[in-house]
Amino acid sequence: MSHAALDREVSTTMSASPVVASVPDTSGRAWAYATASAFAGGLLLGVLTNLVQGWLPGAWNQIANSGAVWSVAAFVAGALLARKVGLPAAAVAGLFAESGLVVGYYGYAEVARDGMGSLFAPLVWLGMAFIAGPLFGVAGFGWRGISPPHRVIGLAALAGVFGTEAIHYAWVLHYASQAWTCLAVLVLVPLFMGRTHRERALTLLTAIPFSLLAYLVFYKLILTTLLG
Repeated sequence: MSHAALDREVSTTMSASPVVASVPDTSGRAWAYATASAFAGGLLLGVLTNLVQGWLPGAWNQIANSGAVWSVAAFVAGALLARKVGLPAAAVAGLFAESGLVVGYYGYAEVARDGMGSLFAPLVWLGMAFIAGPLFGVAGFGWRGISPPHRVIGLAALAGVFGTEAIHYAWVLHYASQAWTCLAVLVLVPLFMGRTHRERALTLLTAIPFSLLAYLVFYKLILTTLLG
């Protein structure tokens, strides 16, 4: 067989070979990197949101440390680690990112401001971090995956949490500008982060019921129970 024929044979064999997906690193070092980097990032963002809250005027300062904005940290942590670690590590990274936000926000308030006051609010938000953190870490992981349904659900979770904030701002706080802003984010997230027209449409359609469900569960059930 000539060199040219051999080259063609090798080329044909290689092109016909299936694409091998990257295998997640499940070692202890990978877990340590995932959790430490997520917590450090959350810690810095917690301090930043406290600062931004002081800079923004009027009702706009509520957005800086809203549950929707904080959920982005866990989503990003899961998305960034999706190609490096497995699903459990992404969920834990989301938890550490959200916990870091709480510690950074209230830690800065205690050290650099007038104090964080009662421990009740930090403990409530820390409890929510243990719920929202893994959920949005998994959502970010799913969005970076190869399964279209997982991508749709993960992205719909991110868009839907802003829809939840929009409902709260509009119906409870009567902050029209902030409500419209969160509603715009709900629409823009699928448009810019979806991969296909079908995926964008399905994400938007899924995010709407997600918004209503999250509002009922978080604001009407959990917060009402905790705050009376």
